Amino acid sequence: MTTTDWIIDLALIGVVFLQVRSRRISRLLVLVPVGLAAWAASAYLRVIPTGGNDLLLIGLGLSLGVGLGLLAGVSTKVTADGEGYPVSQAGAAAAIFWLVGVGARFAFQLYATHGGAHAIARFSASHSITSSDAWTAALVLMAIGEALLRTGVVAYRGYRVAPDRFLARTSMMGVGDRAQ
Repeated sequence: MTTTDWIIDLALIGVVFLQVRSRRISRLLVLVPVGLAAWAASAYLRVIPTGGNDLLLIGLGLSLGVGLGLLAGVSTKVTADGEGYPVSQAGAAAAIFWLVGVGARFAFQLYATHGGAHAIARFSASHSITSSDAWTAALVLMAIGEALLRTGVVAYRGYRVAPDRFLARTSMMGVGDRAQ
């Protein structure tokens, strides 16, 4: 794992602490995960291998991420604040779903780079996974799916709660913030 990988993984784990605090659903709150997903795709997805069972592995990773993101989004509390702006606050369940995804990817990276590479290679060979790029694609698409689905579900629910104030120009701070 590179220093960048460590920083990204630890930052993603830290994101859960930001989600626990009640925050207005703003343009920035929605666009930042979308921008980070686009950056991750451009930085890590060099190729999508299609040989053997590579696409199956990639599909499983993406499906797992989408499922965890959906569960995290649905279990995030979304209400309107006193001024009618939509706010979100992750509870214990949403935090657990987020941490399961981030933690699983982090654990896999640690295992792969600290003694598990041979076991992963044997597993790959016996299950017709033809490229290490398939593992990369599966893990990156899992992360992207999780982040985008959680963001999309929370944004949709915010729109449903306060359609007239949805994505209004507000800061990302707490519930008591004023509109800009």
